[in-house]
Amino acid sequence: MESAPDIQTVDAARGGDSRAMEAVLTYVQPILQAFFTSRTGRGAHVDDLVQNTLLRLHRGIKDLNEANSLKSFTMKAAVFELQDYYRGRYSIKEQLYDPGAMPDGQLEEPSEAAAIDVDRLLAQLTPKARRILELRAYGFKYEEIAGMIDSTEAAVKMQVRRALDKLKQFFVLLLAVGISSMGLSIK
Repeated sequence: MESAPDIQTVDAARGGDSRAMEAVLTYVQPILQAFFTSRTGRGAHVDDLVQNTLLRLHRGIKDLNEANSLKSFTMKAAVFELQDYYRGRYSIKEQLYDPGAMPDGQLEEPSEAAAIDVDRLLAQLTPKARRILELRAYGFKYEEIAGMIDSTEAAVKMQVRRALDKLKQFFVLLLAVGISSMGLSIK
């Protein structure tokens, strides 16, 4: 384990010295690795949490008031990352699958009665709403989407709400048609 950087090194990192910053980040990395592993278990997400915390530290070290409080400053950033993880704000932006393997939880092909034409369903939405829902499905935050489509976060949230309401209405209609075609009734 790296020895703790001295106060002069931390001050140099705060001042923008890249070698000092590297020494600081090298010191805190195993501490963060142990912290996240003990709270979330082993997995690839631990590396993501560590990297995000190191980025927070790198971006925010200039806000560190006292050089001798580096560890507590770092752990505060780690706690914020852990809270985001527990709140479900962490999700993989891109799912990678083996094209020859069945996705988890799917043992057989869905029946024709259960199949829904997704293209027809999404055609009920405006192109902007489809784009926003697609970005949300990839795990982007509302704020990020707003920046991508040159809109406000509130407008993006409203678009998502309206799109989901429209899809819900379509599903209800589809369900009603499907049930009535089977000779059943909704009570």
